[in-house]
Amino acid sequence: MFKLTSLNLNGIRSATSKGLEAWLTQARPDCICVQEVKAQAPDVAGRFESFGQLQGHFHFAEKKGYSGVAVYTRHAPSDVRIGYGSTEFDAEGRYVELRFDTPSRKFSIISAYFPSGSSGEDRQAAKFRFLAEFYPHLQQLRAEREFVLCGDLNIAHQEIDLKNWKGNKKNSGFLPEERAWMSKALSEGGLVDVYRQLEPTATDDCYTWWSNRGQAYAKNVGWRLDYHLATPALAATAREVAIYKTEKFSDHAPITVGYDFTL
Repeated sequence: MFKLTSLNLNGIRSATSKGLEAWLTQARPDCICVQEVKAQAPDVAGRFESFGQLQGHFHFAEKKGYSGVAVYTRHAPSDVRIGYGSTEFDAEGRYVELRFDTPSRKFSIISAYFPSGSSGEDRQAAKFRFLAEFYPHLQQLRAEREFVLCGDLNIAHQEIDLKNWKGNKKNSGFLPEERAWMSKALSEGGLVDVYRQLEPTATDDCYTWWSNRGQAYAKNVGWRLDYHLATPALAATAREVAIYKTEKFSDHAPITVGYDFTL
C-alpha cells in the first residue's frame, strides 16, 4: 500500500510546533504533499529539508511568508518540475511535480495550491485566471502520463462538501464558476476525485478546513477544500482514505489515501 498524504500547513514552522513531525513518524506516509509552507529557502535550510526518511522538494514563493508548496517523499524522483510554466502564478510558489518514471511507466505526484479569492475581487479575478490556464496544463499532462495531484484547491465542489452551503453560494470557494471548473475537470477533463470515489455520500466527515472565526472547528462547520485528483488508472488503485482530526496542525486536516501500487 502506497500512503499519500496532503496537508495545507498554514506555515511550516507553525505546523511543526504543533506536533506534525511526531505524527508523520507515527503515520508513516510514503509521501506527503504540503501547501502554504510560508517560508523561503534560507528558512528551510538546516531544519525542514526532510522529515525523517522523507526528503523535501520545494517551490517557494518570491514573496516572503507567502504560499509555497513541497513534496516530501521516501522515494527518490527521476525528475522534479518547479512551477507549471505560468508567467503570473509560478512566482507565487503554487506547483511542484515529482516524476517517478521507468521504462514501462510515466507517473507524477503533484503538490498544488490554488489561489484563494476570499480577500477581494482582485484575488478572485486572479483565481479565475489561474483556473483558466491550469486546466489545459492538466489536460496536456494527462495526455502524457499518469498522475495524482494533491492539494488545497480552495473549491468545495458540491453541496455535501461544506456545512453551510446555502449561505455560501455567493462566496469564494463555492461560486458557480469554481464549481463548474471542478465539474469539467472531473467529466470531460477525465480526472477522478479520489475521496468521492471512495466516500460518495460522506457529509460531515468529509471536511478538511475550518474557519478560525467563531467555533467553526468545535461545531464542525467545515469545508472540503483538499483533494486527491488522479488519472483514472491510478484512481482505480485507491483502497482507503482517512482525514486525521485527532490533532490540529493547522486550520486544515491531513487527508491520506492508500493506493494499491508501489514505486
